[in-house]
Amino acid sequence: MSDKKILIVDYEAKTIESLTRLFKPYRFQIISASDGITAYEKFKLENPDLVILEAILPKLHGFDLTRRIVQESKGTVPVVIVTGLYRGPQYKHEALATFGAAEFIEKPYNEDYLIRTVLTLLKEKVDIEIDLPTTAEVVDYLEKHLKKGI
Repeated sequence: MSDKKILIVDYEAKTIESLTRLFKPYRFQIISASDGITAYEKFKLENPDLVILEAILPKLHGFDLTRRIVQESKGTVPVVIVTGLYRGPQYKHEALATFGAAEFIEKPYNEDYLIRTVLTLLKEKVDIEIDLPTTAEVVDYLEKHLKKGI
């Protein structure tokens, strides 16, 4: 699993350190940023497989950063929002439905749940890429089946 990259974004260095420590046993490549603009630049430069971010970020809000990442990656890079300020189902709904986050977790978070969530999102991404046919295979399939119907 060491080929997977996770971008961790939080304004608190302690949180970045604790999340890095949490995922260290999985040998992910960890990239970090402490503000939204730096995180966005690192996202474009490093092409992470998953992003974990705090909603409240200096320079670019975490919800706006989430929307950019989801739009620019066409939904292929899951974003997990881990926040201490926004609490309640209305924020979770907004993060998931409006901004496209894959998950919304309130601090203090359950470490096992966060690890399971990240591993599941990364595994799903791999499975989807493996299971989908190529464009050429789809075209061949359609051509064969359309000719039968004509």
